[in-house]
Amino acid sequence: MSLRAKILSFGEILLRVPSLFVIDEILKISLGLPNRSDFAGYEESFDYFEEKVQNITALDYDPNFKWFLLASLYRLLISTSVCAVAICLFVLSTKHLMIVYMYLMSVGVVFISYWSNMSTMKQVIALYPEGQMNPSILDDILLLDFDNLLQLYGGAFTVILKNYFVQCILTVIFVNIHLGPRYHYVQRRFLPLSFLMPSILALLPVPAVVLMHAPVFAALLPLSLVKFVLWSSLVCVIHTIYNGYSQTRTYVTSFGMSALIESEWIRLNVPGVLRTFWILRVFEHTGLFFISGLWNDSDGILPLFRLIKSLMVTGCDTLTAVLGITSVVSYICHHIGRTFQWFLLTEDENDKSIGTVSAILFYILALQTGLTGLDPEKRFVRLCRNFCLLFTALLHFIHNIVNPLLMSLSASHNPSIKRHLRALAVCAYLVVFPILLLIYLWSNHTISTWLLAVSAFSIEIVVKVAVSLSIYSLFLLDARRETFWEQLDDYVYYIKAFGNMVEFCFGIFLFFNGIWILVYESGVAVVAGAIRAVMMCIHAYFNIWCDAKAGWTVFMKRRTAVNKIDSLPEADAEQLRHLDDVCAICYQEMKSAKITRCKHYFHGVCLRKWLYVQDKCPLCHNILHSVEVEENKAWNGRLIQIQVAQEELNHR
Repeated sequence: MSLRAKILSFGEILLRVPSLFVIDEILKISLGLPNRSDFAGYEESFDYFEEKVQNITALDYDPNFKWFLLASLYRLLISTSVCAVAICLFVLSTKHLMIVYMYLMSVGVVFISYWSNMSTMKQVIALYPEGQMNPSILDDILLLDFDNLLQLYGGAFTVILKNYFVQCILTVIFVNIHLGPRYHYVQRRFLPLSFLMPSILALLPVPAVVLMHAPVFAALLPLSLVKFVLWSSLVCVIHTIYNGYSQTRTYVTSFGMSALIESEWIRLNVPGVLRTFWILRVFEHTGLFFISGLWNDSDGILPLFRLIKSLMVTGCDTLTAVLGITSVVSYICHHIGRTFQWFLLTEDENDKSIGTVSAILFYILALQTGLTGLDPEKRFVRLCRNFCLLFTALLHFIHNIVNPLLMSLSASHNPSIKRHLRALAVCAYLVVFPILLLIYLWSNHTISTWLLAVSAFSIEIVVKVAVSLSIYSLFLLDARRETFWEQLDDYVYYIKAFGNMVEFCFGIFLFFNGIWILVYESGVAVVAGAIRAVMMCIHAYFNIWCDAKAGWTVFMKRRTAVNKIDSLPEADAEQLRHLDDVCAICYQEMKSAKITRCKHYFHGVCLRKWLYVQDKCPLCHNILHSVEVEENKAWNGRLIQIQVAQEELNHR
């Protein structure tokens, strides 16, 4: 991507950030609904209204509560309406968004001009005794009365050097951005005169009442242009909304809702917007931190740590802020995964989803722990714990990167020592770091459900790495053998079964750990408890039930295949010498073999793997196992008996 394209893309991101700030501010006030913080110093009033809400029949007896409820509903309606408008602005195309911002900027310029003119007129009037006419500042200029003109807060300085300069800048901005008719005389004559009229009148000997009303008349022309644009564009706005709705409905009908969400996610660059919003929000709170003097507090805590703690607490106090920090976490985790891919000299498309999976996991943790509704101290502790859980999950993602590489290096007999050492170094990191983390956590924290969950994830990653290294070692040993190793498949199966059993046990442990948290530690956070319950159900189905079902299916297939292979005769040395051939499945020399009913020779292990797929001979496609033929004969005999009995009944 070229530099120009990057700048334009960043500009589009910045255009959508203000909408998130509006939504964020509304969420800070809880959509306008009253909470205890609104009754600071009057907690008994909040308790009173809370009691009335629980007893809704009080509406018939307490008029104060009626007004309180109506005011709350009014604030809720206004807040939700503003949120809806902000969301609509967020999803607008760049072209329409630019038009909206130009209109809002023109309105803002008019009000800034009015405020500047009004404050200037008040300063000029305050310089002279009440009831007297304003002396002409123009006379001071003509008489060269420098003593009066050069006063720092004198009328000449206020009008000429401050307000006149500001109004000139505002005039240039408004003339270039307003969306109204651009007639020559209006643009070049009337608009500049309208903005500068109060400053000009302040130079002349006019009554104070004229100066006080001059800013109002000065704002009439630009306000008329602004209102004209608003009313003349109303039909166009409705038409644009209808076209957008029609296109969206057509797209959903043709491609589905998921395709629409994906295309809009890419078009709006949602992760980039959220990331930029959160970074700007951090800068805002950093400035407030220094302005409020918290950096110099003498509370025994390092100022830098106090700043980081404050930013972490304020960086996840609303849902939009949590989405922003989630985007940042996704970006960081994505590049961590890319770093490990670079170190391992691998490039797997499936591993690029690390950032997405990490973001989903972090956001779910934030929701099910009720992060936004906690007190600052508890929120900081919970956020640190969520980061710790996320990091242990990230170790599992890294193992998913290195495990296929280990299997590939060992099975393909790759002679590159460099790649082997890199993979083994990552495995060493995945073993050493969780162990050190567990030592630190158990040494500095008391036992809790969170600590047990982190410990389970850490021990599980150590076991998974040990399983991977064991299979990797077996494959390396097999590569050095000159003969076929028939027991290799059994060893690999036992090692994988051990690892899967450990994961299954930890899954059950985490399920009961979650039940304990849901019952005894969730508190009154209904939404967080509901999300945790849903996630536990998903965990129970996919990580416990589906894994148990899949493991049992593999075990039954393997046991059935072993029984079938054991029933086949073993070839002796004379038969193998006379055959003088290789296994038709693996093309390896046969030191031992099984003989099928169709007189074909195969390795027992190879034939067992083949039976996982089908029960026919790889060469002639006859049934491999005699028991199945006998079962088929028995089944055919039963069918004949049933047919004979049916004919006798019909004859009778």
